[in-house]
Amino acid sequence: MKFLKNLKEALISSLPLLAVIILVAGIIFPVKTNTEIIQLVVGYTGVVIGQAIFLTGLDYSVLPIGNLIGSSIVKLNKLVFVLMFAFLFSLLAAVAEPGITVLAAQVGGIHPRINSTLFIWVTSFGMGIFTALAVYRLLKGVSMKKIFFFFYLAVIIIIFFVPSQFQALGFDASGAATGAISVPFILALGVGVSHTVSRNKSAEDSFGIVGIAAIGPIITVYLYGLIVGNSDTLNVYTPGENSDLLAVMLGNLLPVALAVFPLVLIFLIFQAFFIKLPRRKIGQIIIASLVVFVGLFIFIAATDFGLAFAGKYIGKQFMMSEKLWWLLLPLAFVLGFAITLSEPSVVVFCEQVDELTSGSISKNTIKMALGISVGLATFFAVIKTILDINILWFIVPFYVITIGLIYFTPTLFVGLAFDGGTVSAGAITSAFLTPVTLGASQALGHTNILTSGLGILAFISVMPRIVVQILGIIYTYRRKKAPISDY
Repeated sequence: MKFLKNLKEALISSLPLLAVIILVAGIIFPVKTNTEIIQLVVGYTGVVIGQAIFLTGLDYSVLPIGNLIGSSIVKLNKLVFVLMFAFLFSLLAAVAEPGITVLAAQVGGIHPRINSTLFIWVTSFGMGIFTALAVYRLLKGVSMKKIFFFFYLAVIIIIFFVPSQFQALGFDASGAATGAISVPFILALGVGVSHTVSRNKSAEDSFGIVGIAAIGPIITVYLYGLIVGNSDTLNVYTPGENSDLLAVMLGNLLPVALAVFPLVLIFLIFQAFFIKLPRRKIGQIIIASLVVFVGLFIFIAATDFGLAFAGKYIGKQFMMSEKLWWLLLPLAFVLGFAITLSEPSVVVFCEQVDELTSGSISKNTIKMALGISVGLATFFAVIKTILDINILWFIVPFYVITIGLIYFTPTLFVGLAFDGGTVSAGAITSAFLTPVTLGASQALGHTNILTSGLGILAFISVMPRIVVQILGIIYTYRRKKAPISDY
């Protein structure tokens, strides 16, 4: 049964995370109340079960919906309509993403000048525009490398003019907008478009769409920051403090419903005019969408209730310890690596890489590369938080390396690298690791939490783009050498 297989994989992949939680909250800094124990147990258990349910329904709902819509909009023949629908669908997918709703509530509560609702639409608008650009690239055969080079160079230049409180926030918004719903949908949309345009195109044409789409929120949030500006006074935000499970569940019910069912509604509209599937298939997709809703609801509620508390607790306790604070640095790498293996969007992405490359690039290879990348990213983010260093000292050099590697890396791996950097900053990553740095920042007494506590998603976005490109260069070199070594 597919659910049992997914449950087994989710459990195995999350064991390193469980080990870290037990080590810290059970041995080094034991939690003291039954409420805290319940938060940890419910959080971990819910994440594992929710992920298994979510992935079980995904193969029969969001992925085929994205594929079908992607292949259908190309048949409209008029470029303007194709791009308009690509923009609209990705905008709605981003608006519906639970992660962006959570981030908007967080930053709206911290920064008095940020309107939470407007922030969601600003971020989603950028996502929609750049998804349309990614589809245009597929249709017109524009070089993926040129797009990444030009726009990330633009980001590096713009970031110097952006108010400091928005420099890290742009990358965090990009990570939040590309989560458990939007990533599988946009990936499938790209596969549907590329397969419809030409069945002779290689696997590399199916990748890069998420990486391009993720540029949009960075730029639009930066433009929003230039308008809004820094705030002299910031409110206090502490994640993971709500220990009322029912309240957490009710608070996530509407955002998760809005994440799933608008896509089903769009599919039904396209079904009526373009797709024309038999009723049995439609019923299967609707039932699978309900399964996705249940799984995502359990996953997000458990993350908010338990993992956010665990992350904040770990970061805070280590920084409050005079003797053991340094242990947070190696532990940060382990946490980043462990969480990546449990991230639903990473699991979906690695499965698609394995499938579209016919196993020549295995899902385990990509998963390990992303795990190491996020581990390194978390390590650097904790250093930044402890020393309260401006994020530009890290991000600018990392992105200079990233865009420099583009011209030495095979096109397939460029797409994989930028997509991989996007999917790694998913729901569980942001919900657990962001509280780690926020908790550490709070314990250290840093006053500007938007600059000292946030920004970990910026590291998580860029590091896979370096590591996977290096992997691609090594992979290509070894393949070229392989025939010679046989003699």
